[in-house]
Amino acid sequence: MTFYTNLRTWTSDKKQQKMTDNAIQSVDKALVAKRFAHARNTYSREARVQQQVAEKMLRLLMEHTGAATAVHNSTDPAQSRLRNIHPFRHIAEFGCGTGCYSRLLLHTLQPETLLLNDLCPEMEECIKDIFNQNSKGCVSFLPCDAEVLDFPQGTDLITSCSTLQWFADTKRFFARCHRFLSDGGILAFSTFGKKNMQEIHTLTGHGLEYLPLENLQALLSSHFEILYAGEEIVSLPFDTPLEVLQHLKQTGVTGTEKRIWTRGRLQNFCNEYIRMCGNADHSVSLTYHPIYVIAKKKKN
Repeated sequence: MTFYTNLRTWTSDKKQQKMTDNAIQSVDKALVAKRFAHARNTYSREARVQQQVAEKMLRLLMEHTGAATAVHNSTDPAQSRLRNIHPFRHIAEFGCGTGCYSRLLLHTLQPETLLLNDLCPEMEECIKDIFNQNSKGCVSFLPCDAEVLDFPQGTDLITSCSTLQWFADTKRFFARCHRFLSDGGILAFSTFGKKNMQEIHTLTGHGLEYLPLENLQALLSSHFEILYAGEEIVSLPFDTPLEVLQHLKQTGVTGTEKRIWTRGRLQNFCNEYIRMCGNADHSVSLTYHPIYVIAKKKKN
């Protein structure tokens, strides 16, 4: 059978399987899924940084894996003999969300198969256009916890944007990716570093335990060769602290916050936000700390 026939059979089987039995929960993933599902209709509009990260992730992937040359040659009639050596024929994206990165992958890399995964089943309705535009039927969607997902064996590229920070056992996940990737396959992802949303963590005491870039590289080192690793700081401006909270709610990234926002707590948060990091006109900003990693599978 072809890879895609196997993939369809595999996907059907996996949808009948409870995927979260062995998941290690460092955050309340049920709450995370609920928050992202609730924000699915506003995420694409509000997630401006995440969209920029997705576009940069694809550029880096093209630059550091030779995919740019392969994609160029695959569309050049004079180089048609090279079409069968496309580096990413079979791609899996975990944490696809509303599909901003998924659309870039499909349009630019034109894989034979593209498996999209997300913790939230509701995200399938957000990527219907991807299925509608995909006349070859190579795209499939599997809702489950990616930390315990068995990717199709022989996947050429396992990739993601702005998802890994939610994982409980990153080292174990990297080892699993190594097992499912093809020889020389690529693991490419963006996540966030220690300074991400530092204003929120300082003022509320809530936030994720982000891994520094050097820690991620160390966790990858036994299974992967690092082709690229980099990070940046992005400051997103807002007129008021209240707009910051609205932004977080509409992107669904409040998965660790369980306290109720009373009027007094809200007023205190706004006052302290302006006092600590406000501008002269009382406008404020929110810090994002994207990390980008591209790694190649080592031989066993």
